[in-house]
Amino acid sequence: MTKKGDITGKTAIVQRDRQTYAITPHTPAGLVDSALLRKIADVADKYRLRQIKLTSAQRIILIGFDETDIDTAWAELGTPHGSSSGLRVRSVKICPGTDCCKRGLRDATAVGLEIDRRFHGREMPWKIKLGISGCPNDCAETCIKDIGLIGTPRGWHLTIGGNGGSQPRLSRRVLEHIPDDQQALAAVERLVDWISAAGRKCRFGKLLDEVGIETLRQVAAGEEPGG
Repeated sequence: MTKKGDITGKTAIVQRDRQTYAITPHTPAGLVDSALLRKIADVADKYRLRQIKLTSAQRIILIGFDETDIDTAWAELGTPHGSSSGLRVRSVKICPGTDCCKRGLRDATAVGLEIDRRFHGREMPWKIKLGISGCPNDCAETCIKDIGLIGTPRGWHLTIGGNGGSQPRLSRRVLEHIPDDQQALAAVERLVDWISAAGRKCRFGKLLDEVGIETLRQVAAGEEPGG
């Protein structure tokens, strides 16, 4: 059972009134089918929820549950939990890429879903957000993500260190034109592993300031830092 004040993002998030809760089904890339939408509508009606909101992380948050209804509602939805808060990989924002966008240069959906599968919800020293955009228009806002990929005609640019919040900062490019998807995925994985091992309780941008962009370029490229 969810405890009052739980804000881990694993089960439910207590709301402003300190009495009701919100739950966030995990919907990678914001992709849903009609069956899931019907379940969400049925649950919202059954529990007379106060609000349903589309979030900036491509999820649907259901707001207004009583504490005693949370576990039952999750069972009725039958979806994984979205990691909407806490010290973990919280979100992977993904643009349509070449699925349907006329400007798409890379298959952002396929790469993004694989990144989501590998990393979403992974426990970390501090929160991390990722973005995958299929072209330089950057609809997935990698410019304010801890780690991002941007599609180019010759591969992927890899960016790091961005964030929003009270002290926003833009990400910086560390690798350019990574030629194929598997190499791009490997570079992202090396960075996530490095952040985890570093253990610093701060956003990635502060780590970038501490160790320097060349060190992180080497990490991403699979080279020995300082070599």
